[in-house]
Amino acid sequence: MPSPLDRRSFLKTTTAAAGLAALPALTSAADPQPGEALRPVRFGVSTYSFWQFRETRVEIEDCIEQAARMGFDGVEILQVQMKEESNSYLQRLKRQAFSLGLDLSGFSTHQGFVSPDKGIRKQNIDKTLHSIELAYRLGIPTMRVNTGRWGTTKSFDDLMANKGIEPRLEGYTDDQGFEWVIDSLERCLAKAEECGVVLGLENHWGLGRTSEGVMRIVKAIDSPWLQVTLDTGNFLDRMYEQMEEIAPNAFLVQAKTYFGGGKWYTLDIDYHRVAAILNKNRYQGYISLEFEGQESPSTAVPKSLALLRKAFA
Repeated sequence: MPSPLDRRSFLKTTTAAAGLAALPALTSAADPQPGEALRPVRFGVSTYSFWQFRETRVEIEDCIEQAARMGFDGVEILQVQMKEESNSYLQRLKRQAFSLGLDLSGFSTHQGFVSPDKGIRKQNIDKTLHSIELAYRLGIPTMRVNTGRWGTTKSFDDLMANKGIEPRLEGYTDDQGFEWVIDSLERCLAKAEECGVVLGLENHWGLGRTSEGVMRIVKAIDSPWLQVTLDTGNFLDRMYEQMEEIAPNAFLVQAKTYFGGGKWYTLDIDYHRVAAILNKNRYQGYISLEFEGQESPSTAVPKSLALLRKAFA
């Protein structure tokens, strides 16, 4: 059986190369040539902004209606917020968004590959392949993926209190964890290419907590079908420096706001500075709002859109 390194070499010289040749438009955000005019960014909103994992789920249909009424250009769907996954439901969502002049601009999923158990990793690979298929049926061109984490901190509140840092699983190393993540994501690339869905590795908790961790994985895989989902609210130190490091590979940007105070923490994000970083890297994709404050979404989400429009004008 070929080793992960042998398979990685094969993928780089076949699947990735074929993807580049067949679809040259699906490259990193830095590809426009210097001097070319940039298209204005568009503004989407994550359905998470209207729900935030509160006890009563807010339906995706309601989020799409509110997004259109508030003046957004697109909607990013949080997979765990969907009430079902039947094809008829997916097509109804797609029809609704199109009828309101909205793109379905992103699909946010959860998976975890940081486990020494091959069976658990296989379950998460299969889950990710299924999610890619759902994104394809929805007509969504990019999907947020995570590394997963060690899971040694059981309480998410405790994890946030410790800035997302947790102990490794006893007897294992970060290097092993990165190898598990890289190998697992590589197994998802063929399906991503087949469906035309770019995987966006988010700077999230776990091995993707830092820009160094994100780029270690992205560079090792070296595929146009794995890029970056840049989350402005997940760097809790060296915020702008770390954004700079992953911005060249940004395929979607999730922009956090915290009106009314954050659920776990509140960051003072200078969105004029964020806009300058993205402009320098010639980013032309979506800015997807993730409102994570205590204020009512009915007032805070429109305020957030106004804030972002002003910063990116």
